[in-house]
Order: sequence, then C-alpha cells, then structure tokens
Amino acid sequence: MRTPSFLLIALALTYLGIGQARLLRSVHAKPENTLTYDRLVHYAAQNNARKRLCPHPENSTQFSTNDKCTMAPENRFDCARDRVLSQKECEDRGCCYAPLPDTAGPPWCFYPHLYPGYIMGPLSPTRRGQAATLTRAKPSYLPKDISTLRLEVIEESAGCLHLTVKDPSYPRYEVQLLGEPHSGAHGKTDSQDTLYSTEFHPDPFGFMVRRKSNGRVILNTTVAPLLFADQYLQLSTALASTFVSGLGEHYTSLRLDLNWTSLTLWNRDMAPHADANLYGSHPFYIVQEEDGFAHGVFLLNSNAVEVVLQPTPALTWVAIGGILDLFVFLGPDPQSVIRQYLQVIGYPMMPPYWSLGFHLCRWGYTTSNTTRKVAQRMHAANFPMDVQWNDLDYANKRRVFTFDPWRFGDLPEMVEEFHKRGMKYILILDPGISSTSPPGTYPPFDNGLKRDVFIKNTTGNILIGKVWPGPTAFPDFTNPETRQWWEDCIRDFHSKVPVDGLWIDMNEPASFVQGSVEGCPDSDIENPPYTPRVVGGQLNSGTLCMSAQQRLSSHYNLHNMYGLTEAYATHSALVKVRGKRPFVLSRSSYPSIGQFSGVWTGDVRSDWEQLRYSIPAVLQFSLFGVPLVGADICGFGGDTTEELCVRWMQLGAFYPFMRNHNDKPNAPQEPYVFGKKAQAAMRSVLNLRYSLLPFLYTLFHHAHTSADTVARPLFLEFPSDPNCQTIDRQFLWGSSLLITPVLEPGVEELAAYLPPGTWYSIHNVSVRSCPFYSKGQYLLLPALLDTINIHVREGHIIPRQEPALTTTASRGNPFFLTVALSAGGWAWGDLFWDDGDSLGTFETGSYCYLIFVAGQRLNGDLDGLVLGGIQVFGVPSPPRYVLANGEKVRDFTYRSDTKVSLLNDAINVIYLVSTQHVFTVQWAL
Repeated sequence: MRTPSFLLIALALTYLGIGQARLLRSVHAKPENTLTYDRLVHYAAQNNARKRLCPHPENSTQFSTNDKCTMAPENRFDCARDRVLSQKECEDRGCCYAPLPDTAGPPWCFYPHLYPGYIMGPLSPTRRGQAATLTRAKPSYLPKDISTLRLEVIEESAGCLHLTVKDPSYPRYEVQLLGEPHSGAHGKTDSQDTLYSTEFHPDPFGFMVRRKSNGRVILNTTVAPLLFADQYLQLSTALASTFVSGLGEHYTSLRLDLNWTSLTLWNRDMAPHADANLYGSHPFYIVQEEDGFAHGVFLLNSNAVEVVLQPTPALTWVAIGGILDLFVFLGPDPQSVIRQYLQVIGYPMMPPYWSLGFHLCRWGYTTSNTTRKVAQRMHAANFPMDVQWNDLDYANKRRVFTFDPWRFGDLPEMVEEFHKRGMKYILILDPGISSTSPPGTYPPFDNGLKRDVFIKNTTGNILIGKVWPGPTAFPDFTNPETRQWWEDCIRDFHSKVPVDGLWIDMNEPASFVQGSVEGCPDSDIENPPYTPRVVGGQLNSGTLCMSAQQRLSSHYNLHNMYGLTEAYATHSALVKVRGKRPFVLSRSSYPSIGQFSGVWTGDVRSDWEQLRYSIPAVLQFSLFGVPLVGADICGFGGDTTEELCVRWMQLGAFYPFMRNHNDKPNAPQEPYVFGKKAQAAMRSVLNLRYSLLPFLYTLFHHAHTSADTVARPLFLEFPSDPNCQTIDRQFLWGSSLLITPVLEPGVEELAAYLPPGTWYSIHNVSVRSCPFYSKGQYLLLPALLDTINIHVREGHIIPRQEPALTTTASRGNPFFLTVALSAGGWAWGDLFWDDGDSLGTFETGSYCYLIFVAGQRLNGDLDGLVLGGIQVFGVPSPPRYVLANGEKVRDFTYRSDTKVSLLNDAINVIYLVSTQHVFTVQWAL
C-alpha cells in the first residue's frame, strides 16, 4: 500500500631503491604476484622496525606531497565523505586535494598512501579464535573518535571467516539475529582445512583475505584507513572483480554499477525507483571471480549503512552506529556462497503448498460482496486461483483487528465460503495501532496500553505517529510482552475471521509525519554528524524518531529490523493460533526474514521498465535467503495495458510468489476483464504454473533443508560461463527450467541465451519444442503474445500434475513426468511430497521423497501417488513398443519433428498406480 582484484600496493620503500612507478601500479592478485607482495611486506616490516615508515603526515620524510598523492583517479578513497571541504580543510586532515573536471566521479579530497590510522598489537588466542588490540596515537578528524578497539578473528568454518571490530571499554549495540542459524554455521575448524588465509598489516592497520587454492586476494582493507567513531564506522576494501551483486533493496540491475555508485541501506516506505533507499536492508554482496569462483561478504549491522562502489574496483562500508561485524564466505562456487551465508542467517521457511498458487488482491474491493464476486468470476472464467485477499478496505475506520460492520459485516461467512470451495483468505495487517478511539472501545490499544507494549519517546510517553487510521502507536516487537499481546490480538481476531495468513505492510515502519506528531528532540541521534544519502534527507523522514525507545535499544539502532521483528512475532502467533504452517508476507525486510516470511517488492508501477526490473529484484531476494518473493503482477500504481498485463502474467507465473495487486484509482486488471485472446494467454500460463507446482514445491523443500535457491540467476548455475555473469532478463527455476519472458511491447521474437547443452521447449504441441543444441549462444525465439518461452535442460526430469482451479483440487489429480534426456540417454529428477500444510513434516519424517532416474532402477516410495503420464524429450526415433511395469502401453504417440514421445490413452494419459513398489517405463527403438 502506497503512502501520500585489483590490489593496490603502495609502500614507502624508496630508500631500498624500489622505483615509485613500480610501487604504485595496480597488480592483479594472482599466484605469480604473490612473491612480489610478500617481498614488499617483508621490506615494509624492515622499514617499520627502523622507524622509516612515517606514522603521521606531519613528520613524513619518505614522500613528498606529490608522491603521497600520486594515484589514478579511480583509486582515490574519499576523505571528505562527511562534508564538503576546502583545500585547506582537506589538507588539515592530512589528505590530498586534487580537483577534477567531473564533480560526480572521483573525490577531490582523498587519502594519501599509508594514511595514519590504527596500529595493531600482537594476536593472542581467545576462546573463539584470536584477538588483538588496535590503537591510534592521534585522534582522527571524526567527532567522538574511539582510540582503542578490539579485533577478533574467528574461523567459523572451512569456508567462513568472521571478523569483528568493536570498542572494548564501552558496550555498543550488536545485532542478534532472530531464529536459529543452521547447525552447520559454527564448529571447530582446523586452519589447515580452511579455504582462506589472512594477512595483517600492523601500521596502519589493515588486513587481507586470500583464497588458498589460487592465491587470489578477495578482501584487502589496506587500500584506505579504518575509521571508528561513535557515529561513523568506515572500512574499505579492494574487490577481486567488477561482477558484484547484492546490497539490496534497490532498483538496480543484478550486476551493480561500480562507477562511483552510492547505495544506502535504510528501510523506507518508498515506491521502487532508481537512486533511492527502498523497503529492505541487506548488507550482503557476492562477487563473481574468475574461473567460476565466487565469494561473499556480510556486514552484520542494523544501523543506517552507506555502501560506496568505485571502479578500482573497490567498496567502502560506512555505518553510523553499532560495530563492524564482518563475515567472509569463500564458496568456492556461487551457490556455496549463498549456502554459507544462510548458515549464518538461517534457512528459509517451508511455505504451505497453497501459497504457491495464484493470489488476487486490490485496494478497492470495498465490500464483502465485491470480494466474493471477484473470486466467483475468476473461477467462472476457468482461471486457477487459490487465495483471495483484502487490503485495508475491510477494516472499521482503517483500524486493524476490526472489520467494518456495514461493508464487511459477513466477513466471517465469506471466509468460510472460500474454505468450502478449497480457497484461502488473507488480509492486510499494519503495525500502527489507532490511539484515538474512546477508552474501552478498541481493545488492541486499550490492552496494549495496560501491557506497556508500545514504543516510547525520550520523555517516557508513548510515541504517536500517523498512519491510515490517524494518530497511531507502534508496537515494540523486541519486547516479549508485545509478542504475546500480538498473539492474543491475532487469536481473538482469528476466532471471528479464520484467516489463513497475514500480510504485514507499512512496517519499515512508515508514518505520515516526520518522527512523531510532536516532532523529535534536537540531538545527535536525530541529526547525526553524518547522514547517508536517504530519501528525505533525514533518518526520521517518513518514520519514527531515532531517539524512540524500544526494549532492546533505541530506534536509531533497531529501525532496519522493525519489519523482521514483526514478521517473527506474526509467524510465531500464526503457528500457535492455527496450528498449521504459517503464511506471512512482509514489505520491510532484513537478513534472516526468510525464516519467517515471504516478501513482495512493493508499490511497482504499471510500466514496462518496472516489469523488466522486477526480475533482478526477485533474484536479489533469492540471494538474500528469501525464496518466496514476487512483484505485484500488472503493477500496483497506474493503469496497465492489455499487452503489458499479459506479459506480466506470463513472467509472474514464474515468480515464486504470484500475486496480482492493484491500487484504488486504477483501471481493473483482474484476468477476466481483458479480451478473449488475452484471457486465453493468461489462462494458459496459469495452468502451466499449476502443472509445475509439484516441481516448485520440491525446490522450496531444497531451499528449506539445503539452502538451495528457487528462482536462480544463471551465474549461480553456470558460474564458469562468462556470458551468464550479467544476465538478468532470464532466470532459472532450480537447475532445470530456463525462463525467458518478453519485457518490451510489440515483441514477436526475442534473443534468448541458452547455456551450453541441449534444451527443449516445455510447450510440446508445436514445432517450438524442437531441441536446441546450444554451444552457449543467443538464439532468436518466437514470442507471440500467447506464449512465454520455457526450456527444460537436458538430463532433468520435471514432476508435474494435472492442473485444477485450486491446489486443493489439483493435489488429487494424476501426476506426469516431463523427461529431457541427455545426449547419453539419461535424466534425473525428484519430488518432495507431504500434506502441504502441517508443521515440521520434514523434521518429523511425515513426507514422501521420490527420485526419478531415466535408464536405471531406483527404490522409491509411491504410497498414495498416481502417475498420470510421461513425456520424454530426446527420443531419437519412434519406439517399437513401450512397457509400463512390464506391461505394454496400449497407446503412445511420437512426434518426429520434436523428438517427443507421449505415453497416453484416449485422453493422453496412462495411469500407473503403484504402492510400495518401484515403477519402470521402458521403450525399444
């Protein structure tokens, strides 16, 4: 809902006769350069021992000013990020000043080589790893500089290095993630087994992380000084490659722009557009290296964070609070990086099966009868749909936990009607609790007041903001009592309206006034010495005062985690109230939210650009451990067109979470309002999605149990293919389905990249299913309005099911298999199957797991499952006969143009019923 490797080696060694030109060049961090680096570090150590390395600019004798400041513009690190400086002010900081014609690119005021900073003491063993003291003899230019720090180095696992830098004498806020990290996250590690080595530069302090297998430097913080003040923490590093993804939530391509780009992580109610901080904050990035290697870095910090990317390539973190809590993941391949990251933040939840169906919503379904008719018209027009939603229209005076007695007086009855038809119902739940109802008339506020659950201002009174119902109080979900109160509110409402899930919106948190209705105090916490580039210019723009008090800390420290804490409380409440697998959808997000909730990408506009950028948005959340994600199909804001909506439905059918959602003033965009051809195209792709739900559900099982990805960037699956490094107009479901949507108007054919191998179109009824034998190339594909190009990868078996209007009905239908044989005549697939709704089915063993192998026999448990047909791609010639469990199949077909064999009877289906036995299908050529 909308509201008004390059490693820069620069050491002062002129007395040793090493020429300046040689020292200040950029060197690839490859094995052949390791000796050069080691020699330089050795010389530096000798020099430091002789006190020849000058610790401060004022007593420098080794470099002239020009020598210290000689560097390529792209290698400059900003010394004036906090404010614009004159030349004198810049040089007073001991920095270099060299103006350039381009004011938007490299900084004019920048750090010289070996800028003085912290000095590192010796490393000593600790219970968890090693630690050292960092000290600086002279304060930095920052206010409230912290002169003594503690560095801790922890080898969490063979592929995960953990480093923290904090103030040892004064406790500062440290993030504690909700939920449980995966059991593989921590454990004693033998240093000989680690994928990384670390090197420390003592004066000025910096460190390097190197990949052992090839010597590549993947982290190098010696390129710029570490800064650590009360409200300003800065750490820079050179990057091993320019192929960087992550650092959401932003309106960007999958590959981030390193041309002096600034990204701010500060949750904000802001419709997606470029150069803005959006709803979620995920301080994690992944770098694609050479030769298919990859690594990732996670800064566990919930304060406002700015990340500056520059073409060195390099990156600078700036946080305005907390500590530096850094995890480095060594992979070595991209999917392993994501798995290592999720071992820290937690594996995703297992969604209920029905939540993978089609959802329909609009702000503007103004009555229960209007809502009923929408669902009725969808099914009358033969459109599959599982979940009907209501936006805030249902609420009495827009107050949550109520429903309007006139317009939605029979809401409980309507929900029961949906349930009888095999459908589900979800409504919106904002965190703002109306504070102006007469005492005794609105229990959520009255009880919340008694139980002291609301966020307070600095005077100890409840902080009042303003959202849809007017003045509102905001629950403090870091308070255990608040979580119990929230559960009680949900339980009471659910006893009247048996909702199946909850949609938590406006939870950045959003407010229509700045800070509070009474304003905010004038203090450093409201107006810090440095504010990252945020929409509105101030941290409290469109949200609460930073000085607001929560149980755990100030809102200044907790703001980015508000949506996460609400999702945690809502997930927990639904588990206890419903006793079934919960469904929660959140707008605001922070690392680990995938354990409790899905996410949608907010108030996207109905236009082609937003359609196109929805793909990298969805793929980024997949990298962040939130597989249940989608964008509002056909757009939320503005009027869609028929063509745009058809193309968006085709793409949206392959979002892991599929919902059409529309704003009040816009033209209707339910599928049934369009012309016959458009409806046919939408119906076709919906049926395709529903037929693939067993496959999609199995992908979610692997995400939940093994931290696999569902919607997958091509580079995750084909890390050694350089063509896949930047592709974000196509994506994969798992490892086997390639989705190539149309993203521009008027398109009837499009270029699609097919990685090396054989690919088959999933549409088996026309010449479009001819196999494509790709060497890793772009091919021109037909793209008429009625079709989205979906290709099955050789060597894979896709479990499918006959679709129906709801998953309640489709789950009882026969299964069939789509088999894409490899050149060697084999294929593999699997199916996870349970009741789709119970808690912990995998953990308790209440499930069935099948493995399908073409050409081999494998034991499997088919209890209760019916296989309704098989289509096999890649059969080179017509079979002479086909056997199913040793019996001849009475009817099958073969298409010579597509090399597809269909096993069928009069209605294109054979029924293979088997209980507790292996089933086999054989054919002879």
